[in-house]
Amino acid sequence: MMTRFAFKAVLGAAIMALGLSAPAHAAGDAKAPAAMEWSFDGLFGTYDRDALRRGFQVYKEVCASCHSLNQIAFRNLSQAGGPEFSEAEVKAIAREYIVEDGPDDYGDMYERAALPRDKFPSPYPNENAARAANGGAYPPDLSLINKARGGGADYVHALLSGYEDAPEGVEMRPGLYYNPYMAGGKIAMPAPLLEELVEYSDGTPATVEQMSMDVTHFLNWTAEPELEQRKRIGFMVLIYLTIFAGLMFFSMRKIWADLH
Repeated sequence: MMTRFAFKAVLGAAIMALGLSAPAHAAGDAKAPAAMEWSFDGLFGTYDRDALRRGFQVYKEVCASCHSLNQIAFRNLSQAGGPEFSEAEVKAIAREYIVEDGPDDYGDMYERAALPRDKFPSPYPNENAARAANGGAYPPDLSLINKARGGGADYVHALLSGYEDAPEGVEMRPGLYYNPYMAGGKIAMPAPLLEELVEYSDGTPATVEQMSMDVTHFLNWTAEPELEQRKRIGFMVLIYLTIFAGLMFFSMRKIWADLH
């Protein structure tokens, strides 16, 4: 009984600590995304720092015009396990954004350049303004999008790179676009990525596939910035519980051997 309990403890701890449960698929009649190979998957998965930096560039130059990232502060970009920008780079990135602060001594709100401690501001002052600018659709915050959507990173990548012409017989009203990975096949967001839309600073060709992979990689980090630390801790816990289970097994054998 003891060995069975120890085995279950080891298995349960490994699953919880390492997050190895199978991802859900997109709901409805949407096309299932293909399973991609991500560097952050698996027992020893880690984030690709170059992909994170390129993905941040895509978010900043393309996605940030409509989508907020309100769970991430500029200083998070320098933390271990992330894009790991230098402090000077983070300060320069923050200065490109304007945030509202206050009230001042007179009770008035005012605007200033963002500081590393600030979170990424929304491109819209409120939800009504966001809907008005997007034909009634509300662009979701992207901080946790990879965890909020069934299929995770595979789904986000497929959606970004999967726009197609509507098949024959499918009517699309103005303001909607055909994407088979969206439930119902209709989405209010036009295809955000076009070939060579950005110019990567590291010289990587900016194909639609590459940009969708990179920004999805970055959004996985925003949704799970502690992934590398969690997997390291999970691996250590797994080793500890394995050793513990072995010690308990041999202890029980010795106890029963002495009794008999």
